[in-house]
Amino acid sequence: MTGTAPNPPKPYTVTTGHRAVRSFVLRQGRFTPAQQRAFEELWPRFGLDYLPLESRDTPRDFDAVFGRSALRVMEIGFGNGDALRFAASQDPARDYIGIEVHAPGVGRLLNALDADAAVHVRLYHHDAVEVLRNEIADASLDEVRIYFPDPWHKKRHNKRRLIQPDFAALLVRKLHIGGRVHCATDWHDYAEQMWDVLDATPGLVNRAGPRGKVTRPEWRPQTHFETRGQKLGHGVWDLVYDRC
Repeated sequence: MTGTAPNPPKPYTVTTGHRAVRSFVLRQGRFTPAQQRAFEELWPRFGLDYLPLESRDTPRDFDAVFGRSALRVMEIGFGNGDALRFAASQDPARDYIGIEVHAPGVGRLLNALDADAAVHVRLYHHDAVEVLRNEIADASLDEVRIYFPDPWHKKRHNKRRLIQPDFAALLVRKLHIGGRVHCATDWHDYAEQMWDVLDATPGLVNRAGPRGKVTRPEWRPQTHFETRGQKLGHGVWDLVYDRC
């Protein structure tokens, strides 16, 4: 890169019947000079450029990427990167893969990883579904985390939500037996949809029982907005599913 913001990625897509629909609106926000420099200087160190599967014979070799063989955690839609940064700093034994479409958040996390001298985190600035399908080998992930995805709270927009049956089936394919999915949302209606979809997905078992939730696990830090929302009486639902 030479002084321009990164090209926007394709949107996350979910499938409804035979039609793919967007699952987010790209709102890039303010892209600071520091974030731009992060892409220019730190992307070669922490970034992974998406390659469609047809351009190579096999999914990406993450043992080669990280220089070791370790369990892998993926966070989809890491936002500003606080949760991913915290988790990676507390868990050096596993490798972390983050996916985010909003460039300012990616740039912010690149700078944070540099400050931490992190060696076991890599980032994609791309569509999560395409990354899962084409970059990630089946049964190769230990955990997938999806924290506070866009709720698309208007009923007519619910079809745009990321957590849909086809996407849940894709997650099952990419997790090894004994892995887990951890979702969190502060919209009760979305929690209900997550239960509808994930409780019914073959290969996933709700750790808290059908339509159950868990107390926020220690590996997910509480955000500023979450704390403010709870003071206003808003709920938060953490759903953890084991791959069986």
